[in-house]
This record gives sequence, C-alpha cells and structure tokens, in this order.
Amino acid sequence: MTRANLILHSAALALSPLALSLFLTAPPRANPKCDPDNGGLVLPEGFCATVVASGLGPVRQLAVAPNGDLYAALSGKFLDATGGVLGFRDRDGDGKPDERASFGPGGGNDVEVHDGYLYFAPNDRIVRYRLSGKLEPEGKEETIVVGLPDGGSHKAKSLAFGSGDSMFVVIGSATNNCQKIDRLPASPGKDPCKELEKRAGIWQFSASRPGQRFADGRRYATGLRNAIAVTTHPGTGGLYAAVHGRDQLSDNWGFSNEVNANNPGEELVRIQAGDDYGWPYCYYSNQYKKKVLAPDYGGDGQNVGRCAAAKNPLMSFPGHWGPMALAFYPGDQFGPAYQGGLFIAFHGSWNRAPLPQEGYRVVFVPFAKGKPSGEYSTFALDKRGPTSLRASGVAVAPDGSLYISADQNGKIWRVTKTKT
Repeated sequence: MTRANLILHSAALALSPLALSLFLTAPPRANPKCDPDNGGLVLPEGFCATVVASGLGPVRQLAVAPNGDLYAALSGKFLDATGGVLGFRDRDGDGKPDERASFGPGGGNDVEVHDGYLYFAPNDRIVRYRLSGKLEPEGKEETIVVGLPDGGSHKAKSLAFGSGDSMFVVIGSATNNCQKIDRLPASPGKDPCKELEKRAGIWQFSASRPGQRFADGRRYATGLRNAIAVTTHPGTGGLYAAVHGRDQLSDNWGFSNEVNANNPGEELVRIQAGDDYGWPYCYYSNQYKKKVLAPDYGGDGQNVGRCAAAKNPLMSFPGHWGPMALAFYPGDQFGPAYQGGLFIAFHGSWNRAPLPQEGYRVVFVPFAKGKPSGEYSTFALDKRGPTSLRASGVAVAPDGSLYISADQNGKIWRVTKTKT
C-alpha cells in the first residue's frame, strides 16, 4: 500500500458508518487529462488543471465528500440553479462531472461535509442534509441554527467543525470599523463597540442539535472583523482563520496611499477559546510588525496603547488581499513540499488605489508543528492578468487533487500533479 493510499485508508477508518460507505463508493480515477492551457490558470511547474464547470455565476466555497462528490455554495441564484448548493459527480473518473444537482435555499457562502451530513450556510441560518449515497441528498432539510445576525458589510457566514459536537460559525462585522457614522471621514469609533456582542467573532454551536437560535451559541473568539476563511486542522483539530482587515486609512484618516495600500495586514491566525484579536480598536501593521491602535480610537498608525493585549497573527499578508477560504493539504500526492501545508484563496483587493490592486490568487503556506514553517508562495494565478482570478474557495479531494473556485469567474478547476 502506498503512503498516499495509507493516509486515505486511515482517514476512512475514522469515518462514521455512513461516511465510510460513501468513501468506499468513490469512483475510480483514470488519470484524466488536463486542459491544454490549464483552464487559464498559471500553476507551479509539475501541476496542471482542468475546468470542472464554468458559467456557474457566483460560486463560493467548496466541500468534497468522502466518495469524491463535489459541492459548491452559490451566493445567489443563477441560470438553471434551483438552490444555493451545486453538486457534481464524476462517474467515470475522467475529471469531468457526469451528474449535477442543485438544491437548498438560495444564496449562501459555505458548504461543509461533516459526519455524514452536508451543511450549508445562508446568511441568517445553518442547515444540513443527510448524505445517502446519491448526489442530491434525500430526506428533509434540517435547520440547525436560525436567527444569525445578518446585513451590513459582512453578512456571509462560514463554518468549521471542531472536536466532539462543536460547530464554529463566523459572523463578520456589520461595519468597517465601528465608527459612529460608518465610513465617514474622521468619524470616531464607538467605545465600547457594542457590535462585538453579536458580530466580528466566532460563535460555537452544537453540530447535531436542530432548532438552535443565535442566543444558544457561545462566543468563542472576538475582535475578528471578518474571518470568513476558516477551517480546522485535520490532524490536531486546531481552529485557523484568515481575516479581512479594515479599510480606508487614507480616505478616512489621511494616511499616505502607500500606508493605506499595505495596511492592515490580512492576518492568518490560530484561534483558541477566549481569544481577542483587537478589532475595531486595533489592527496589525505590516509597517511596524505589531498590533497598533486604530485612528478611530486615537491611534497614529504606530502607537500600541490598549492593543498590547490583542493577539498577534501567525503570519500577515499584504493589505486588502481578501482571504476567502482555507484548506490544509494532508496527503503527499503533491509531493513532500506540500504535505501538511495550507492553501488560501484570495479574492483580491479594492482599497489599494491609487496604487495597483493586488491579491487575486491562491497561495500556499508550508506548515510544521501547527504554524507556518516558511514564506508563502503563489500557487495559482489567471493567465489573463494579475487581477483576473477572483478565488473564493479551495478544497482537497480524497484522491489528493485540489479544487479551486472563483465567483466572478464563475468557474471551478481541478488541479493535479503531473507524472514525472
């Protein structure tokens, strides 16, 4: 048995009976050929890609079932889609889906496969469907949580599952930085920011109990403006997120264009119960490599003040890149350099003007002992130009391939390692 198969076999043993049956029905792979132009992607040497589906509209985050079925969330209805979840099944192993399905309520950001169920996150609730071996789940939709705070700047929800019965739900901030008048130049921040009572954090719920309300959840961590890219480590169960930093340091507070373009850093964080990352009072300065006091609360972009207690990130990325999704890579099919590392989908910036916009890519971060072990590298770009790939999702399949989605591109790609 190869090391790759041993990893998958060990994973299968840890699955529930239903999930195990799905795992064992995975279709055979026939080493499908990649598209001649890699579907328009620029990838590292030794990798190739094929377009799994196109013309999808606003496709967001992805999940892969143990049998290889691919599920994608749509942030709005599009064309012939009847619901907010798209399903794809490759029956003959040629890399292209032979069967498609559309179901669920309209409009959502995240899908996750967990313990024999498919979970879906519209903006105001979490629902799930029992996986039965068919692409489109059978049986009644279950509502797990209702009444999640909705509206404002960051209404999309994301999910991750911890040990036991834990389900983590990301609830982004309603505003840019909790100003008395949102995004108004020189408007001071509210102090205290009562928005933190219900927004800008991660809440913990039961993954299995239907009918929960928002008030039944526990605020697990706070001070996270929009931690929409979230996942748990497949080995340790540790919770990780990449966080969107605040906007408009130049427009609202007179910072230089250069400082505004590169700050705040987009933070990669390891989240534990009770953590406070400082929003809206603080942000991470790429310039000074520390948390500094926000100008809305009297800061000058350099002094620390009350932010000495805010938790720092594991790694920081350039400002306004817009992290959307995370996926750890547990296998070795991509080679030892990628084993255990982290893929991050970046949607791209808007607030770096008049400097050039950046982001628009998928990056890879090597990991060891629960933290980055080296610098990040760009894994995927779009051949059409540096601002063309609006990456919104990444997911690893049981066969070791990597799926990438991009909402404004309306596409999903499958990336594989070429044989050497």
